[in-house]
Amino acid sequence: MPIDTPPPADAQDVDGVRPRVEQREEAGARWTVARGCWTAMAMSSQATWEALEKSLKGAPAQDDRAWDLRPIDQLDHIGAQLLWNHWQRAWPAQLEMESRHKAVLDQVAQYTCSAPADPGKTLAEHLRSFAHNGPRMMFVARDFLRLIGQLTLDIGRLLRAPHRGPWRDFSGHLYHFGATALPITALVGLLIGVVLAYLTSQQLRQYGGEAFIVNILGLSLIRELGPVLAAVLIAGRSGSAITAQIGVMRVTEELDAMRVMGIPHGFRLVMPRVLALAIAMPLISMWTSMAALFGGMIAADLALDIGPAYFMSALPRAVPLTNLWLAMGKSAVFGVMIALIACYFGMKVKPNTESLGRGTTSSVVASITMVILVDALFAVLFRGVGFRA
Repeated sequence: MPIDTPPPADAQDVDGVRPRVEQREEAGARWTVARGCWTAMAMSSQATWEALEKSLKGAPAQDDRAWDLRPIDQLDHIGAQLLWNHWQRAWPAQLEMESRHKAVLDQVAQYTCSAPADPGKTLAEHLRSFAHNGPRMMFVARDFLRLIGQLTLDIGRLLRAPHRGPWRDFSGHLYHFGATALPITALVGLLIGVVLAYLTSQQLRQYGGEAFIVNILGLSLIRELGPVLAAVLIAGRSGSAITAQIGVMRVTEELDAMRVMGIPHGFRLVMPRVLALAIAMPLISMWTSMAALFGGMIAADLALDIGPAYFMSALPRAVPLTNLWLAMGKSAVFGVMIALIACYFGMKVKPNTESLGRGTTSSVVASITMVILVDALFAVLFRGVGFRA
């Protein structure tokens, strides 16, 4: 007769030892029942840990669940810590457990605290941060002010001896910065005028104010959008070109050769570009505004049946001439700032191609940012100028 031998210990059913949670409903309440051994030894295998983690996700702590820990066979600090973290370090609303389990959980809850918040920087840390970053900002401000001062001296030198000025460079820059930019600025201005007129006409038609489209287009395009749009285009087109030109001269050591020959950088490189952009920017701004107004006039004729004759006759009455002078003065400041920033970053390029690309990108970003800041400053300073009472 065969004798039945018991299976080895490794082959025994481990369901009674494996930690797990089960769901049940009793008297209208949802209960989460924990069973098995909640110890480090029982949770040591990867499969057991993944199964326990998956079952715990089915019992979120945000629900008003009641927890029953009485079926747990063993509970050590690892298992108690797992439960306490799952409860988001707060006791459930209803909890049933044995006294021996409660002692372990109380100890875990007492000595477990949340991670402390990062303390604010002390005065010494603020001073140390300023020591690393402050001087760099001061050096940038110092170098930029030095560039402006040198430009002032170079203009005074030009006024004293006009026949020695770099007029050929000036005329070349004026052509490249101004004449060659007319097609792209006219196209962009035309499209902006058409879009703005169509969007405005949709609102004005609802209130019967079609005639006020002349006032809206005239003030917005001549006073604000025309100069800013032209300045942004020139900053991306000519500002990057200035930085790249001077940067390439640094890479090819032409700037060092000029210094050896006694040719001043500011008089031959910076001043012609600044003067060229200072003169070209107001003209480009006016050209862009005219193209935008032409596009808005065509769109107003198609969308609101406002003829070009009425548009042209109503425009001088709606937009005082002061707005045009304000726009041209603002554009001249834009041109000077774009040229100075582009020359500054070009002079700071190191003799390698990586620095050249980084300097060109920084020049465009800084120029566009400065254009927006200067435009906001002009809007605040001249907020009561150019409007009819």
